[in-house]
Amino acid sequence: MKICINGFKGRMGTAIADEAVSSGHTITGKVDIGDNLKAALSESDVVIDFSFHTITQSVFEAAADLGKAVICGTTGHTQEQRAKLLKIGQAMPTVWAGNYSIGVNLLCYLTEKAAEILPLSYNAEITEMHHRMKKDAPSGTALMLAESVLGPRNLSYDDLQHGREGILGEREEREVGMHSLRGGDVVGDHSIIFADIGERVELTHSASSRAIFARGAIRAAEWVFGKEAGVYSIRDVLGLK
Repeated sequence: MKICINGFKGRMGTAIADEAVSSGHTITGKVDIGDNLKAALSESDVVIDFSFHTITQSVFEAAADLGKAVICGTTGHTQEQRAKLLKIGQAMPTVWAGNYSIGVNLLCYLTEKAAEILPLSYNAEITEMHHRMKKDAPSGTALMLAESVLGPRNLSYDDLQHGREGILGEREEREVGMHSLRGGDVVGDHSIIFADIGERVELTHSASSRAIFARGAIRAAEWVFGKEAGVYSIRDVLGLK
């Protein structure tokens, strides 16, 4: 398979390039800021984008014009940007996920099951920690975890509580706490806690290498190539439905 990597000079771009080559694929496009994405993509089967949220729309539009598949792992979009991108993504085979790790997506699956089984009295709190260079917060993975809690509990993004400060009164059952930590060179740690009176359930994933995300992105590219146009999730790729 011929792969174009957008964000080639970044940490994830480097990891994806290494994984692509070791998996027997050819890198036909090495794109970063200022490069001609459309020209590089025209020679490729799929574009893998781990860049910056302000670039995503141009990536999607170029892929749609050329009919090329997209693997998007970029995070930091607003809900309005996400809605627009999902509409564009319907024009070509697209996999979009906040995290491509098999373990993280299993964590989200288990979180969804826990949220279905446990009543609201099991208060949900999400924590995530990343390296000090990460620009967006909360992380895309933390938002995936939030969606895994909100959906089964019939809650909305309005129920997310981003950090706490001051005298806020007692915690409401509908509230889902979200806490972002930044420091050092942490690749990615995520936890979801369900706490009730007398007990709590904790689910945790820790990443020690970006290679796990690169492997997942290449696996997604192999899976989506040749599929019908539409937006697919990493759960479709992994068969976690």
